[in-house]
Amino acid sequence: MGARKRNTAEAAKEVKKSISVACLNNCPTSPRKMRLVADMIRGEEVSKAIAMLQYSPKEASIRMEKLLRSAIANWETKNEGERPEDNNLIVSEVKVDSARMLKRLRPAPQGRGHRIRKRSNHVTLVVDRMNKEEKAK
Repeated sequence: MGARKRNTAEAAKEVKKSISVACLNNCPTSPRKMRLVADMIRGEEVSKAIAMLQYSPKEASIRMEKLLRSAIANWETKNEGERPEDNNLIVSEVKVDSARMLKRLRPAPQGRGHRIRKRSNHVTLVVDRMNKEEKAK
């Protein structure tokens, strides 16, 4: 491995040390409903995001809160001996992608059938330390 490639790889490793990822696959909620909750917590501090999710009336917020707690736990295992409260963790990225779609038929008048699409989604949540520039804002 060349020096430039090694330096790039080491820099990427350093960046990955501060972030932590949690994924939720095949969640049986429509992606549109999950995106409403994801937009609510994107860019927020972790403690504030958990409070927002706990008091949100949306059903998708229960799953999102569980996923956020999983990402925090992943961060704690990576950075042993450090507390998330002291490190100003934020929800840096939340991606909601559509997943498989179950197709069902509902009886309709005159012997017809209407198709029902039961949607599901994949959610990826990234927790990161707050940068110095973000603290100034």
